[in-house]
Amino acid sequence: MAIITLSLMLLTMMFLKFPINSAVAGKSIITLNGPWKFKTGDHQQWAQSDFNDSDWESIDLTAPAGAHDGDVGLSGYVPGWTARGYPTYSGYAWYRMKVSLDNAERNNIALAGPPAIDDAYQLFFNGALSGNAGDFSGKFPITYSIQPRMFLLPESVKAHSNITIAFRVWMSAATLGQAPDVGGIHIAPELGEKSSIESKYRFQWEQTIKGYIVEIVEPVIFMLLGISLFLLFGNQQPPRSCKWFILALVLLALVRANQAIYFWLQIESTHQYDILTTVLLRPLILGSWLMAWWEWYELRQPKWIPPMMAILTLIYMGTQLLGLPWISGSIDDTLFQKMADYTRLLFVPLMLFIIYRGILCQQRREWLVLLAVLLVSIGLFSQEFAKLHIIPGIWFPYGVGVSTTQYAYAAFVLVMYIILIQRSRKVFVTVYRETGNQALSTDHNA
Repeated sequence: MAIITLSLMLLTMMFLKFPINSAVAGKSIITLNGPWKFKTGDHQQWAQSDFNDSDWESIDLTAPAGAHDGDVGLSGYVPGWTARGYPTYSGYAWYRMKVSLDNAERNNIALAGPPAIDDAYQLFFNGALSGNAGDFSGKFPITYSIQPRMFLLPESVKAHSNITIAFRVWMSAATLGQAPDVGGIHIAPELGEKSSIESKYRFQWEQTIKGYIVEIVEPVIFMLLGISLFLLFGNQQPPRSCKWFILALVLLALVRANQAIYFWLQIESTHQYDILTTVLLRPLILGSWLMAWWEWYELRQPKWIPPMMAILTLIYMGTQLLGLPWISGSIDDTLFQKMADYTRLLFVPLMLFIIYRGILCQQRREWLVLLAVLLVSIGLFSQEFAKLHIIPGIWFPYGVGVSTTQYAYAAFVLVMYIILIQRSRKVFVTVYRETGNQALSTDHNA
């Protein structure tokens, strides 16, 4: 299992290193950096080509050389409207731009939609709705992850020498505060010949797949570690229970895999993702890991620890739920979010107490176990660890974003295999000696 795990890690790094054949931007592709006309608010008349937007603000989406987003490494990233004079604004905003098609083959034109935008959008060509990212059928849009998209120029527009491209963008209040530069379009759309836009579209998808491939590999190695624990301790006499450790690994695998599922497949909305990941899985992961270390050290006292962990987990779930801005407009979500943050911090001293008690009860210092606790804790408390500014929260090997959390979990798994190999050898030596003594005793009696 350790060899398979190490092989998967090496293959993943080789995959990240493998270069992507980027689309070559030339005359066949026009990057629509702007200037765009921008205005907060919402009115359907703003989609029309003859609307006068001369008094709107002008925004340039030109990205500095080498700029990329802070998550997966998408190139061409620029700050959103919260960094452009609208720090507290959420809701609708519009981007408009007039483009000349005099030198273009109008029957073969497509547009590559922005692969990074907060949080949903509708695209209009000369006032005609031509596509969207998100569900705008209700009172408020239902948002999903933003994926690379390609839109063909409508037949009704091809006869015009000039077209007006308009984006109606929606950002939820829940997105405010996630980063200092959220809001609106982050990567400029591109217009051009269909085959070139298709190439650009594939390039953006390859970037997106690479950006979340680690979220698929790590759940696999978590499951392999869980199987190793079951096989190793289940065969001991008497068998030792590792149910909480295995449960913690399974929950951790689920929350990591759901990252890739959310961004690749769009089978769950942002609200569904919040409920599954933020409200349910993350509190359960914290509670199960504390129980895992409690069980690992075979602690029995004090008896109030397991009930306390269960109560904290339930409180954390409740405050996380009420801290979601979209749950109810009458609830002060910021208050409950602060309560959730404080509740989360209470898990830290509880974990330290469990480790301290475990060391005292076993009367030996297992430095590798302490290292494993530290590594998994960096992942579990990544938000708090990032505030220490010890190391960057995300790294970009080969231009692909890999978080410190992902590195910490990978190192944790390797350390755990070293611990298991050492313990299995000790068990083998003990059993071998006992078998030898029994054989000698039998020969003596004979």
